[in-house]
Amino acid sequence: MTELLKTLFVSTPGTSLHLDGDALRLYHPDKPGRHLLPLIRIDHIVAVNGVTVTDDLMHRCAAGTRSVTWLTRNGKFLARVNGPLAGNPHLRIQQIRAHDDPHHTLSIAKAMVAGKLHNYRQLLLRAARDLTGQRQLTVRAVAESHAAALIILRDTATLDETRGVEGRAARDYFQALPALITGAEAGRNKRPATDPVNSLLSFGYGMLRAAVHGALEQVGLDPYIGYLHGIRPAKPALALDLMEEFRPLLVDRLVASLLNRDQIKSTHTHRLPGGQCELTDDGRKLFLEQWSMARERTWPHVYLDREIPAALLPLVQARLLARHLRGDTDGYIPWTVA
Repeated sequence: MTELLKTLFVSTPGTSLHLDGDALRLYHPDKPGRHLLPLIRIDHIVAVNGVTVTDDLMHRCAAGTRSVTWLTRNGKFLARVNGPLAGNPHLRIQQIRAHDDPHHTLSIAKAMVAGKLHNYRQLLLRAARDLTGQRQLTVRAVAESHAAALIILRDTATLDETRGVEGRAARDYFQALPALITGAEAGRNKRPATDPVNSLLSFGYGMLRAAVHGALEQVGLDPYIGYLHGIRPAKPALALDLMEEFRPLLVDRLVASLLNRDQIKSTHTHRLPGGQCELTDDGRKLFLEQWSMARERTWPHVYLDREIPAALLPLVQARLLARHLRGDTDGYIPWTVA
């Protein structure tokens, strides 16, 4: 079993990260004292724009296969620093061959969409147990529409048809957000997010993307050669692919819980003059604390028949995808919960 190391999230503007022997030292002018974290317990650093990482720390992280990712204050990917990538050219050749085979690409894409739809349905059914009246009826109706979409998905013959099934299911889900999350507006808006729910979702998806991207590189897969999302310039298509099955239970569930339990207050978000809604410093801090706690929770893995910590799920699935591309399994098996 891979040891569950920690991802360090740093979001306070003005913070600087330094190398101090075999430790990472955090400095902020408003927080006097010597704050050290042993590097051996850190596998990844995620820094929000406004946080400085010194050159010597970046060099040490790269040499130790630790990655450093920068995000905007709304969770959008900015940049990533890695050391030498995993040397696995034979696996990448198989990844490219699968991409160049339309039938193989379709098979992998359908599996990824199936995992997403299944987990969204589980999220909806679980949420419906705590709802009443019209909200419960609405959520259960969307869950049934996802069940129907899974049946339709089996017979899709092209990537466009597969993407169409996924797109319609996503629209149905986001239109039902007001029934699922207290105070939510119907629909998904993200460029930019204009309400607290979508702002939280975008920030959470940014965290998830960083985790999945790192897992793919650790296994030796190219994050930019995808199947469901194809090949898109400057977009890590395979990372976007693999994210799909994790969105419902690792991000959406957390956002719904924070809002329904009234843990996110009006002071945790604010609106910019152009209408964009973003998290405040306190809002980001709260979300990252909850995200870190949620990463330690274990989830059942139907195929592996065991409990897996959320933080390790992207790595587990990246390895399962690599096994399939090598020919060890007949198809890609997405992460699903019963």
